[in-house]
Amino acid sequence: MKARWKLLGLAGAAGVAATGAVVARNRRPESDLPPEELRERLRSRLERVEAGDADAAPVVSPNE
Repeated sequence: MKARWKLLGLAGAAGVAATGAVVARNRRPESDLPPEELRERLRSRLERVEAGDADAAPVVSPNE
């Protein structure tokens, strides 16, 4: 009887872990920027900030 409960507990833990992995993988929206585009935006913004533009737009707008 103890073995059944252990197996049930292990199966439950494995299910929770698998669900967490799927959720984490799907959490990133498909609209994420490719690394090259993000790198270019960051460099552009850094240049504007270093030039003294205090109103430099954020790299990724909040509604993206």
